[in-house]
Amino acid sequence: MKGIFPVDKFSELQTPFYYYDTKLLRETLATVKREIGKFDNYCVHYAVKANANHKILSIIREAGLGTDCVSGGEIQASIKAGVPANKIVFAGVGKADWEINLGLKYDIFCFNVESIPELEVINELAAAQGKIANVAFRINPNVGAHTHANITTGLAENKFGISMEEMDHVIDIALQLPNIKFIGIHFHIGSQILDMGDFVALCNRVNELQERLYKRQIIVDHVNVGGGLGIDYEHPNRQAIPDFAAYFAVFAQHLKLRPKQTLHFELGRSITGQCGSLISKVLYVKQGANKQFAILDAGMTDLIRPALYQAYHKMENITSEELIETYDVVGPICESSDVFGKAIDLNKVRRGDLIALRSAGAYGEIMASSYNCREIPKGYTTEDLI
Repeated sequence: MKGIFPVDKFSELQTPFYYYDTKLLRETLATVKREIGKFDNYCVHYAVKANANHKILSIIREAGLGTDCVSGGEIQASIKAGVPANKIVFAGVGKADWEINLGLKYDIFCFNVESIPELEVINELAAAQGKIANVAFRINPNVGAHTHANITTGLAENKFGISMEEMDHVIDIALQLPNIKFIGIHFHIGSQILDMGDFVALCNRVNELQERLYKRQIIVDHVNVGGGLGIDYEHPNRQAIPDFAAYFAVFAQHLKLRPKQTLHFELGRSITGQCGSLISKVLYVKQGANKQFAILDAGMTDLIRPALYQAYHKMENITSEELIETYDVVGPICESSDVFGKAIDLNKVRRGDLIALRSAGAYGEIMASSYNCREIPKGYTTEDLI
């Protein structure tokens, strides 16, 4: 074994595959539960879009978390994993009728609504089922986040949410719809946020909007501030578990909740990101004109984040203790963007070595594709390899 990896067990598996350190996952979940346990009114829903592996979802359900879903498929995955329907929230800017009907069928906790047309459709479908749909309005707070442009969601230019200017009008409509129950307000400003000042800015905006509602004698039961807490991609071992204490403290110190209001979070990457690694085998070491390439059997089909976001994942040669050399680490896909990293220092690489791409437990396996007619990589947990 090298570091956290049972390398002797890996030799029996077809690469590439995802490996999940479930001991770390459980420690992360225990930390989350301990920190929210300091507050009587905090509730965490795991963002299924980060990783929907059934074994991972089951462990998260065992820890007592609810789920945040953005598709009917994610609702089905949550139910299959045993997540109680009254802990499921359904977000997303484009909910299809069958997905809404699915949520209504299971009596999920809440629909996070993003537009007037969506609200009207939910009312119509709820009436057809003879049900009342709980809704929270996703408000676009026009708050920027210090993260990649492709994963900001809280700016006025983004497709997500209802504008602050439109909020009162939407509430007026909701209060007139017989099969709608308005229970909360929802926000989400982006992903991989490490600057706590971004969350302070969100708190300030939520306080402002709550004051506007209070002047209308409206106090919602639930405030949902989304997620977005980032992880340390450069040093996964140094901070394997994010600083949840500091994160939740921001909201405790800066968000002005009314009595009996419940505060909801939708955390994804910060829960599963560090527990997963993509394990790949070296196919060839190719000498270029002025550099050498380590060509892996994993590619952008298996982990698209570097190609999509120019994301960094720490890489380790887990089968070599030789001296460090420098490589461009690439995959086999017929696309120039199929590059995991350039000028990467690794213990000397040889054909057959195993390379671990760290911090891949979120937006890794879940985003894999079969482009080039490739198989989707399997996911294995610590327990699978005992």
